[in-house]
Amino acid sequence: MNPQVKIEYDTERKIRTRNKTYYRVNHWPIWIFVFFLIPGPVTFKLFAEGFGGNMVWWLAAVLVGTGIAGLRGRLPGSEPAPYIIRFTEDRPNPVYRRICYTFAWGAAISYGLLNLVGLVVAVTTGKWMMKQIYWYGYFPVVIPVWILGALGKLPRVKPSTAGEGHERRYFYGTVWAMCIAQPTVGILWKILPRNRTSDVIELVTFVSVLALVGWMSVKGLLPRTRRILPGEIAALD
Repeated sequence: MNPQVKIEYDTERKIRTRNKTYYRVNHWPIWIFVFFLIPGPVTFKLFAEGFGGNMVWWLAAVLVGTGIAGLRGRLPGSEPAPYIIRFTEDRPNPVYRRICYTFAWGAAISYGLLNLVGLVVAVTTGKWMMKQIYWYGYFPVVIPVWILGALGKLPRVKPSTAGEGHERRYFYGTVWAMCIAQPTVGILWKILPRNRTSDVIELVTFVSVLALVGWMSVKGLLPRTRRILPGEIAALD
């Protein structure tokens, strides 16, 4: 075992028999955001032009749908009681969990990849073409991810929860990377002048943040990225 990689042992974790109300509610905004991002080109229009039109109705539908699912305990983290398992046990992975994490993977991969492509295009051509990139590239990227999820080929989306000890590391590492890198570049895009130098700074920053957060995740330095040893008990969320 590499001593520089953070790990967790079963004796270090507290087993919950119930999820507190605030814990369940805190997970709801996460899934609102995930499902709100599904119509990629339309969502990009929201970021570019502001909130209005069909997005109001789509947000309302997402709020109602995720709200009902959360009240019924059919969103990861919203269950009345944790889904307690041992990571080495071959237990069925609930369908709602597989669906939610499939769409979460789709959002993380598609938005991250398309934003990276947009930055590269801006640096190499001097033109920002994000609208076109999202319009023509979103579904060719996200649909294969959804198919992999339907086939149970993604971490945390497999039919069994047996590999949860390392699969959750991949998921949370990706989430941390996307949720830090993309807002960072968004802030730079707002405050820097629009020229080639700024484009290069934004591209370098984006790639550097992804690399740094990826390295920290591999080392288990970020929340929920530590390796869980076989036989440990944990609550799925």
